[in-house]
Amino acid sequence: MLDKIFHNMTRFSALLILFIVAWIFVVLFDHSTEAMQAFGFDFIVKDEWAPNVDKFGAYAAIFGSVVSTFLAMLIAIPVAIGVAIFLSEIAHDRIKGFFGVSVELLAAIPSVIYGMWGLFYFVPILRDLFGGMGIGLLAAAIVLSIMILPFMAAVTRDAMNTTPDILKESAYALGGTQWDVIKDIIIPYAKAGIIGSLILALGRAIGETMAVTFVMGNVHHTPASILDPTTSIPVTLANEFTEADSSIYFSSLFGLALTLLVMSFVVIAVAKFYFLRKVRKGQ
Repeated sequence: MLDKIFHNMTRFSALLILFIVAWIFVVLFDHSTEAMQAFGFDFIVKDEWAPNVDKFGAYAAIFGSVVSTFLAMLIAIPVAIGVAIFLSEIAHDRIKGFFGVSVELLAAIPSVIYGMWGLFYFVPILRDLFGGMGIGLLAAAIVLSIMILPFMAAVTRDAMNTTPDILKESAYALGGTQWDVIKDIIIPYAKAGIIGSLILALGRAIGETMAVTFVMGNVHHTPASILDPTTSIPVTLANEFTEADSSIYFSSLFGLALTLLVMSFVVIAVAKFYFLRKVRKGQ
């Protein structure tokens, strides 16, 4: 009897997740229908966003979301893997705990604090180095990379720590150097966990709102360079939802939210069901 109740409770919990996802999708689709009927495919490919004349194109926001996430991953991945290798294989036991806790504390800092730090202390540095306003795509990408770095480093470190000692000791016994053991034993053994950490970080980066809102500029224009201010989908939603004063404006913002949801699903699905499965088959 208890087994049956437990079985039904777990099945209900799993179905509840599917129901919530479907509910969110239906709500976003329903509220964005007016914008999709008014603009069609132009909503995705045009970057004119002018609420005063009821013209809405999401291209600049989509471009900002995709490029800032790509740059953040590009910056964070090598640093995170380097931190994980240091903590799992190189650092002495006496300092391993201190650095490990520091990485986990970095992950616990609220995103609004990263945004404030980025705006008041990091943007001036970029302005002095490259000129311009400092606020823009590059500032957003760097702040995002710092935010996702601890997640990737912590999960990658834990994955590397699962490598059996017998494999590493056998490699050393055959004359392998520490570099040989890391690249030929540890990374191949932990690659499923490393890919998993990248997926988690990607999911957080593409939907991050508060930190990016401080440093991206909120300008609805496709930037000519990574130093120019622009916007992203979460930034637009956070800044403009309370200002929507017409049904088409309101519907366009829901269209942006639906676009972000679809983008997130596609990116995570491709990463999880293609790359991660490919890695696991290779093991």
